[in-house]
Amino acid sequence: MGSDGKPKAFHQTPAIVGLTGGIGSGKSTVVRMFGELGVHWVDADDVAREVVEPGTPGLAQIAEHFGQDILTDEGTLDRAQLRQIVFANPDERTWLEGLLHPMIRDELIRQLKPEGYALPYVLLVSPLLLETDQHNLVSRVVVVDVPVETQIERTMARDTNERDQVERIIAAQMPREKRLERADAIIDNDRSLDDVERQVRELHGKFLVDFGY
Repeated sequence: MGSDGKPKAFHQTPAIVGLTGGIGSGKSTVVRMFGELGVHWVDADDVAREVVEPGTPGLAQIAEHFGQDILTDEGTLDRAQLRQIVFANPDERTWLEGLLHPMIRDELIRQLKPEGYALPYVLLVSPLLLETDQHNLVSRVVVVDVPVETQIERTMARDTNERDQVERIIAAQMPREKRLERADAIIDNDRSLDDVERQVRELHGKFLVDFGY
């Protein structure tokens, strides 16, 4: 804060902090808490959808490669059909990732540089932060963590999925232990909301100091 009690202007490019966690860990809850403290954040899942919206070069190239049948009657991407194709054919999956990953990365970088931003760091929220090259964009990794059983219970309640389906999703993600090994900071989200908010505030204060605010 400046001597007038107002936030100091921060003129450097903000550092990027990655926030990740397994399915059902509560990333959305935690990032909203950071947002309430004024932290700018970008969700990689949102950006992945944005780069294939109608009218984008990404969607045009997908339709040219896979054919117009990959589009719905409304002209949007038929994600379920595309998912079936690429998981059945590794070469097609490689082609799609080669097309989309650079687009997603470029758009993430653009959105992570907000104009007139006062704080020294921003958040990149991504469930696949550590599984993709997105981790190369960040200077810190924050893992939102809960026990696997809590992941299962929360995901079943949220998405009305069967237990075995949720277990398959978790098995396909990075193991919890390995994710925690990669963390620079861990938020334990298996606690009360008040306690999670306390953890977020403490980590926010630490990042302000670490990044020279």
